[in-house]
Amino acid sequence: MFDALAERLESAWKTLRGQDKISETNIQEALREVRRALLEADVNLQVVKDFVEDVRQRAIGAEVVAGVRPDQQFIKIVYDALVEVMGESHHPLAIAPTPPTVILMAGLQGTGKTTATAKLALHLRKQEKTALLVATDVYRPAAIEQLVTLGKQIDVPVFELGTDVNPVEIARQGIAQARSLGVDTVIVDTAGRLQIDTAMMAELVAIKEAIQPDETLLVVDAMTGQEAANLTRAFQDQVGITGAILTKLDGDTRGGAALSVRQISGQPIKFIGVGEKVEALQPFYPDRLASRILGMGDVLTLVEKAQEEVDLADAETMSRKILEAQFDFDDFLKQTRLVKNMGSLAGIMKMIPGMNKISGDQLQQGEVQLKRAESMINSMTRQERQNPELLSSSPSRRQRVAKGSGYTVADVGKLVSDFQRMRSLMQQMGQGNMGMPGMPGMPGMNPMAGAMPGGRSGRSGSVKKPKKQKKKKGFGVL
Repeated sequence: MFDALAERLESAWKTLRGQDKISETNIQEALREVRRALLEADVNLQVVKDFVEDVRQRAIGAEVVAGVRPDQQFIKIVYDALVEVMGESHHPLAIAPTPPTVILMAGLQGTGKTTATAKLALHLRKQEKTALLVATDVYRPAAIEQLVTLGKQIDVPVFELGTDVNPVEIARQGIAQARSLGVDTVIVDTAGRLQIDTAMMAELVAIKEAIQPDETLLVVDAMTGQEAANLTRAFQDQVGITGAILTKLDGDTRGGAALSVRQISGQPIKFIGVGEKVEALQPFYPDRLASRILGMGDVLTLVEKAQEEVDLADAETMSRKILEAQFDFDDFLKQTRLVKNMGSLAGIMKMIPGMNKISGDQLQQGEVQLKRAESMINSMTRQERQNPELLSSSPSRRQRVAKGSGYTVADVGKLVSDFQRMRSLMQQMGQGNMGMPGMPGMPGMNPMAGAMPGGRSGRSGSVKKPKKQKKKKGFGVL
């Protein structure tokens, strides 16, 4: 997400390196690079013009800060401008004075609206709020079945009356059902079209008048670039919306939608979809996204993801085992599966400051290494996973594990030796005896290659899907 934009902006900073201060003369090349970066990201042309002019005025009028290089100062100026253009602050969902809060979902077909409806319900459930989904899309084949299936997956009830009832009546009865159940929030999924038409807009207006929603959220596809902003403005003019949910921001998107929606439509982005899974919905924070675009990471979102997945008691146990060098293969599997539950390895690494330089090939290599390690560990006995030393002293055990996982005896031996070195290093770092040197067995100091036991490229074995566990609060060792 935004990789191309980030790379382009970095070239703008380079034009100011070696300069004594920011001036109207030396800033011109940097501004040209910023303009190119935004246009290539498919940001709306008027937004680009206004943004570049805003940055120019801020830069020229900026006071020189002692000890801060011109390129660093320029990055801060661009960061502030990015935050402002995307909305400055997070806009939470409105809450009705008396339950239920009613949320109306709108959007074109193919934007992921029905899935976003379920994602939003799960997001609310994580906040210990109850919800009811209402299926009013009576036109698209299997739309109701899709919502019912998603509802079962996230354990949220779905109200539906089939395809022969008027959508307005379904919405009205759905609200009544929500009141009788005493739920906190009711989310109404509506029908979409391939393009904006009179019938769709008229139906949306009728449903909105019938149920008087507290929020009317438009689901838009980020991959449509600046067209997403134009679409948001069209819905705002004809229906009246309170915000947008931007989907598919994890894909090969240029990011123009995120930078254009607020300025063009006047309505804030409230959530972003960052994956296909129902858990992949995040509240939209302009400052955090600006940090990601500029390669500064997003530690706050990373911590929040970890808090959803980690049990505090487990984290304390894991910390103690690391300090005592008792961290075993079972613990390693538990930690890798925790990371997978938080999202893709690439997505997580991009949230860590300084890790934006890791290439896609390196991240892919890291994914392969994790799968290799899991495959070999899954071929071990319980006793071997809990006591790695058994494999160190027994060639026959290593041979059996190699045969069971489809790898060589040398691969298993490397996994065990790398794991033992990693465990020793983790103990030393935990006791404060050293900094963060390269881990033994890290070929070429590749940030992904040796950070995992058995770190080299090769075939990937099968990985058993971990059972879904109840998410608990806390933060632990990642």
